[in-house]
Order: sequence, then structure tokens, then C-alpha cells
Amino acid sequence: MITQPKFLKTLLIFIYLLGAQFTNAFQQPSEIKTVTVYLDGAEINRESSVKLNSGKSEIKFNGLSPYIEESSIQISGLKDASILSINYGINYLSKQKQNDSILTLQNELKLLDDKIIYQYNLISGYNEELSLIQNNKKLGNASEVVSLEKLKTFATYYRTRITELKIDINKSNSEIEKYEEFKADITKQLAELNVDEKVQTGEITLKLNSDIATSLNLKLKYNIKNAGWFPIYDLKAEKINSPISLEYKAHVFQNSGCDWTDINLVLSTSDPNTNNEKPVVNPKYLNFISGYNNYQSQRATRSYNYKYNPLVKHVSGVVSTSSDGLPLPGVSVIEKGTSNGIQTDFDGRYTLKTTTGNSIVYSYVGMKTEELPIHSSIMNVTLDDDVNTLDEVVVVGYGTTTKKAMTGAVSTIKSEQISHALKGQSAGVNIRGVGSLKSTYNPLYIVDGAPYSGDVSQLNPDNISEIKVLKDAATTSIYGSRGANGVVLITLKEESDRKINDLGVIVETGITNTRFEINKKHSIPSDGDISVIEIDKFSVPATYNYFAAPVLNENVFLTAKIGNWEQYNLLPAEANVYFEGSYSGKTNINPSATTDSLTVSLGVDPNIIVKRKQLNDFKKTTFIGNNKVIQKAFEIEIKNNKQSDIQLTVLDRIPKSQAKTIKIDDIETGNSSYEEDKGILKWTFNLKSSATENVKHSYSVKFPKGKRVNL
Repeated sequence: MITQPKFLKTLLIFIYLLGAQFTNAFQQPSEIKTVTVYLDGAEINRESSVKLNSGKSEIKFNGLSPYIEESSIQISGLKDASILSINYGINYLSKQKQNDSILTLQNELKLLDDKIIYQYNLISGYNEELSLIQNNKKLGNASEVVSLEKLKTFATYYRTRITELKIDINKSNSEIEKYEEFKADITKQLAELNVDEKVQTGEITLKLNSDIATSLNLKLKYNIKNAGWFPIYDLKAEKINSPISLEYKAHVFQNSGCDWTDINLVLSTSDPNTNNEKPVVNPKYLNFISGYNNYQSQRATRSYNYKYNPLVKHVSGVVSTSSDGLPLPGVSVIEKGTSNGIQTDFDGRYTLKTTTGNSIVYSYVGMKTEELPIHSSIMNVTLDDDVNTLDEVVVVGYGTTTKKAMTGAVSTIKSEQISHALKGQSAGVNIRGVGSLKSTYNPLYIVDGAPYSGDVSQLNPDNISEIKVLKDAATTSIYGSRGANGVVLITLKEESDRKINDLGVIVETGITNTRFEINKKHSIPSDGDISVIEIDKFSVPATYNYFAAPVLNENVFLTAKIGNWEQYNLLPAEANVYFEGSYSGKTNINPSATTDSLTVSLGVDPNIIVKRKQLNDFKKTTFIGNNKVIQKAFEIEIKNNKQSDIQLTVLDRIPKSQAKTIKIDDIETGNSSYEEDKGILKWTFNLKSSATENVKHSYSVKFPKGKRVNL
């Protein structure tokens, strides 16, 4: 057993040795200089001037965010000093500094609690006095008779005092109720300010060794969570046939535990939290399954590029089928991770007030479940059919193939193939001499000396300086079996495109992301509130057109088509629409679409009337043998009540059969442009003011008697 003096001596020796090991141990302040905000997360760049003595030193940078990703910490500016270790930890004794407005509200809560306790103490005293009076009502004793005058005096006192006490108790209860209501309002306000109750801070402990005394300008770089930005657009059209003003804004938020004060701000379209692991495709083996087993087909992960928008508090939209565009009633719309949900109505519409979830799950029997992040106040969703049965499997044979050695000099890719691949079309590229033997395999892509696992179609051709193709026998020896189908060497330009826009923002377009370097310093408090920053502005040429699809909606929409929209570096986001100086509503911009133009809706024009009605003369049902025949005909009437001429596009459809026993016959499409594969009818009208047009179409449906068809 170690005696107390001996223990103290051992402890002192340990402290001495520890001090001898790190002769310089001190806390060092640091300052945030630049923040790069990603769509989810942020990169913090801090600087600190440090004076080191020779030998080993321990430097502690405190007051940092408790949400630092430890693996992302980087230190530079070391000169000749060397790093012995880097450690990140949480200091639960160090409190985060709240801003003055939050501190004022929190102090007000404490004062209210004290006032409530005071009123409860008063009530307790009143009740004690009441109890004392109640327990001493008896006057006189068995041998003494109380006079009538004395009885009246005591009765008056009892009545008066008890009444006073009960009034005081009611008054105190009213005060407590008032204070509780005030507390509830302050609590709601603190919730609105996104106050985090966690008070711990982060610390980085850096152990260095230097042979000489030196001064260092250390730079700390690390990534944090609880921060991000999302885009929002303002689309403003003053009149038809004029360019659209597109204002590109960033909503920046952070709740990292540290205020960003007077910093250089950079916004990046990257998302470091995206799963960058390329998928591994293994063989798929088919086998028989029992009839009662629930076979679930696997669906590829979809790429939406939507990000969570914490500003959205209400979501509404329409859920429809991807096959025919019909609205789906009864779809379950649930905020993920909560019990908050609703079902779509008869028209497939829903409205949901969001709570704490970040995404919404859409599910319906017979349809594949869809999950989307809450990114917009308008979220229209299409669900795919869930085919859970294997219709037919045909085995064409087994065998082996013989590979032939490929020899030859550097070859070239067929020019149209690489052009299409880099423009976002088919990514399949066959190398001449290889394509005839292994037509279903792609070559290995090497981008700037490294294998490229992404989609080659996503590379911007303007960023490519050189393309070479290797297909000789040496290729396999260099790249192994991965190069058996040829190798495409792609060399990118050294510098990405940089330009300064009209707002003074430096826009840097890289291979996989776009950066916006804001030209003014910003201060963004750690309260989760939104800071709005305008990052770009365009005058966009647009083609205006009116559009109607009365089979789904008889309203007429004014649309604007924007061509060559890729140049604007847009992200999927919500847009506020203004037309002729008035707010027209919201729409969604989705640059991820594969179309060559971007069409946005500017609102509904009530001065153009479109009506669709079924003609009774053709509404009849007949029977031919074992089949039932239903004939349908429709008329669409259009009238232009505007004072100006317009161009209007109207769409309708002829149903398509998905069963052999359902026949669509007697199709009359009138003067429409008919897309037979999809059954889509299209009319384009140039209507003068007050002009009217009428168009008709018809068809018949034949199917077995006793069956029902979703006409």
C-alpha cells in the first residue's frame, strides 16, 4: 500500500516528467478566415500565429465546433517543425457563447421562473392562513355561552378574511397563468432561433517538435456538419417576348456552435457526404420461387441531386403514375422517421406540414416506394409500377468464347461515339478492332492518370485537352484485365474556367462542381437562421408559349422555354415566379432533366378558355361475340379572350393497350400531330384575339365480356 506522502511524491515526479516532455504547453487562439460551404457541410479554414521554443510543444486550439469530422483535419504552415500527433476531442466544461438576443430571452425565462415560484409561495401562505382559520372556528366552551354580538363580530371577520384570502389566491393563479403564457411564447421564439441546448465545444490538441525557436503562421482546415446552403431562384418576366431575368440566390445556414464573423465565403455545389463508392455489379442468378413468397425486384438508386431545404415548412403536390400520368388517390405520404403523414385525395393531391424529418416517403400498393428529401414547397412525384413477377426466362445457351490478342498502335474512338458520350448521350464507346469482338463492354477510362469510375458523359468536352486510345497487347500488361477492352486516356485542361460575373462573384467551373467566391465578407451566426446571398444574375432569352392538357387540367399555363440552360450552372431548386410585376407563384427548376431546353411555368392565364367534353353521339357500348366494344369521342374547344394574338399548344391522348386481349381500334386523330408509340396527340394553334377553335378525336376499345378496363 502506497502511503500518502509517497503517493504525492510519485504524482509530482509524473507531473515533472510530463512537463519535461512538453516544455511548451499552452492554449492558442485562432481565427476563422475562409469558409467553403457545401450543399451539406462546410470546410473551415482557421489561422493562428504561434511562437515555438525549441523542443516539444503542445498547442491546444479551443472554442471550436463540436461537429468537426476528425478525419478531415489538416495542418499547414509548419516550416521546419514536425507534427508528433493531432487529437480532436470534446470539452464538456467549456460552454458555447450564445448571442445577445438569445441570452436576453434565456435570462427572461429565469426571471419568469422566479416570479412563478414567488406566486406559489404566496398561495402556500394564503392556504396556511385559511387552514388556521378553518381549524379555529369553535367559539367559547361547554360552560360558556358566546354572546350574539361577539358571534357577529367573529362571523364578520371570518367571512371578510376568507374572502380576501381566496381573492389573493385567484390573483396569484392569474399571475402564474400570465407568466406561463409568456414563458411559452419565449420558448417558441427560442425554437424559432434554432437554439441548441448542447453547450460543449470542440478542441484540437497539436503536438509539435522543432529543433529551433521559430514563429509559425499555422493554418487549420477541417470539415464540419450542421451547415450548408441551398439555391433558390427568382424568375421575373415583364412581358411576353422579353428576356427573363433569372436571379440566382443562395440560402446559407449553419448551427456549428461557432459564429462566422467577417469571413471570406465560398459556396460549392459539391456534397462531401455523397456516397462516392462506385457500385459493384455481380452476376444475377435466376431460380424458381414459391407462389406465396413476396419477390421484390431490385431497383437502381436514382440520381435526383435534390438536397434537404430546412426552410420548407409545408409541402404540397400531386402524385401520379409514371406510365400514364394519371393521379393516384390514397397514396401514403409520410415524413420519414415520424408518424406525421397523410393520404392523397381523389385527384392525387396532398398537403403536409413538416416537423422534424428530412425526407418524405411515398408508398402505394402495386407501386415502387419513392423517397425524396424535403427540397421544395412543391413536390410532384411519379411512382413506377412494381412488377414482382418473372414473366418469362429464356436460356439461349451455354458456351465459351475465345479471346484474340489485340495488337496495333494507338487507335481512335469513332468520333460520333465520343462526341455523343461527352454530350450526355450514350456512354457506350467501342474501340475499332475491339467493338466487333466484345461489343457489350466499355473500355477503361483513365482521366489525368487515374482510373475514372464515373459516367464519362458527365465530363464537359470544353475541359478536355487531349484524348488517346490504347488497344495493343502492352495495354493489358500495364492496366491488367481492366484494359482488355482497350483504354481511353483523357487529359483535362490544367485550369478550370474562371469568370467574374456582374455581381462581382468569381464563378469557377470545375470538372465535378462549381464554386462561387463571394466578393464581400460575411458574418453568419451559429443559430441555424438563413442568410440570403445573391450569387448570380442572368438575362435569359426565352420562347413564350401557352400550354394546356385538358385531359388532366383545363387551366391554360403560360410557359417560357429557355435554351442552352447548361451554361448557367443551375441546381435543382424552387423558383419564385413574377410576371408583369406581380407574384405568380412557385415552380421547380430541374436542370438534371435530359431535355435540350428548360421549360418553366409562369402561371395560369384565365383569359384563354379550354374545354374538353365527351360527345354523346359516340358514347355507346356494343357487343360482338364474346367481346365488349366501347366507343369514345371527345371535342376540345379553345377560345382566346385576350386582346393579343397567342400561340397555344394542346395535348391529349389515345390510350395504349398493355394486354393482348385489349384492342384499340377506329382511331381518329383529326389534324393533330400524333405520336403513335405513346398515344400523344398534339395541336399547335396561332389564335387571334377573340378567335375560337374546335378539334375532335375518337377511338374504340374492344375487350372480353366480364372484364373491366381502366378507361
